[in-house]
Amino acid sequence: MFRRACLIVTVVSAAVFAAGAATKKDELAPKLPGPWGDPTFQKQFLGSYGVQADIEPRVSAVERETMEKLLPLLSSDQEAAAKELETAITPESSAIFDFTLGNVRFQEERYDDAAKRYHDAIAKFPSFRRAHKNLGLIEFRQGKYEDAVKSLSRVVELGGADGLTYGLLGYAYNALGRYVSAESAYRNAMLLEPDVEDWKLGLTQSVLKQGKYAETVTLTGELIAARPDRADYWLLQANGYIGMGKPLEAAQNYEMVYRMGKATIPSLYTLGDIYVNESLWDLAVRAYENALEADPNQVPERPIRNVEILAQRGALPQARELIAEVKNAVGDRLDDSERGKLLKLEARLAVAEGADDDAVGVLEQIVTLNPLDGEALILLGQHYARTDQPEKATFYYERAASLDDYEADAKVRLAQLYVNQAKYDDAIPLLKRAQEIKPRDDVARYLEQVERDVVAGLD
Repeated sequence: MFRRACLIVTVVSAAVFAAGAATKKDELAPKLPGPWGDPTFQKQFLGSYGVQADIEPRVSAVERETMEKLLPLLSSDQEAAAKELETAITPESSAIFDFTLGNVRFQEERYDDAAKRYHDAIAKFPSFRRAHKNLGLIEFRQGKYEDAVKSLSRVVELGGADGLTYGLLGYAYNALGRYVSAESAYRNAMLLEPDVEDWKLGLTQSVLKQGKYAETVTLTGELIAARPDRADYWLLQANGYIGMGKPLEAAQNYEMVYRMGKATIPSLYTLGDIYVNESLWDLAVRAYENALEADPNQVPERPIRNVEILAQRGALPQARELIAEVKNAVGDRLDDSERGKLLKLEARLAVAEGADDDAVGVLEQIVTLNPLDGEALILLGQHYARTDQPEKATFYYERAASLDDYEADAKVRLAQLYVNQAKYDDAIPLLKRAQEIKPRDDVARYLEQVERDVVAGLD
């Protein structure tokens, strides 16, 4: 976007000194020799001031002579010209001197100094439109968007509205989060410069931020038609489709970007999430695996989360497939916590698939890695309770109950084990303690039932 801003300034050239002249692009302050040696330009330059008295400060006859002498220096030795200008500038001198020195400093990329000179020029002549415009460009260049908005808006007020001014205003408003104003500015920019792609892109971003998803899709459709190779346009349109509640249309865009070879890890993960939400498990795994291949050095947290998502949705074969891919891609970089998460996922899958023996082996590995993993301890206790090994179950439940975060759940599990053994006197204190720690309606009802059974047994 800032490259576009460079269209307005070829400092100390015809564009800066002759109002309304067009400039070349690609640099904010290109190092060009300037047209100062051109007699035609000199005549236009020296005769231009005062033509638009409301937006251009006047120069006296003496000041015109001074500027006439400076023209050769501005072309051949700008630093010498700057020194002459500094000498000529007084509180009473024309704002043209301050403005011209500002242009020299602008070309030298001494932006703070240039801005000061433009401020000085504006203080002398508040409606100096070109000074406001160049000041706005510097503020834009420095990321001072609030200031840039003020300067560029003043240019519009002074009748200097053009496509670039509106376009930069749109960009600045977007950066400030003022999306309605950005939309208005971009629409004006497009009206004046309908073929400038940046303005349509800026408009698209501003309407997307306002939740105007259908318009986002329409605008990006036009951008894509003109530039189908731009992956960011396809992704922007995908955001619009998601906002419209059309995830499969968005998936088509993400797939297109992947086929272009320009998919990003976030776009691949989003694609996988869309397929998960649509219960297209195999497609989801493919997207997640592609994200892993795109950057094998990525942080393992998200790939592990993808396995959890699939497991939670009941896509067990696909979750197991993805676990293997995660191990292959990032297995050597897992810390103990991450390794434990992956092992627990394997254990849950094994239990869900009826492979209890496999699950136990995995859970034992988890407990070896982290003896304080309460969830794994409880799962082991449940396994041994199911397989009629109450001593081992009691052992693991008691270990889990010694951990604050798992005490309530472990004591409920242990109480259930005791009830099954008709050890009611041992079970009731455990259930009461669990209710003190974490009150739950189902546990309260279970405690009441156990107490009634005890009373009934006494009768």
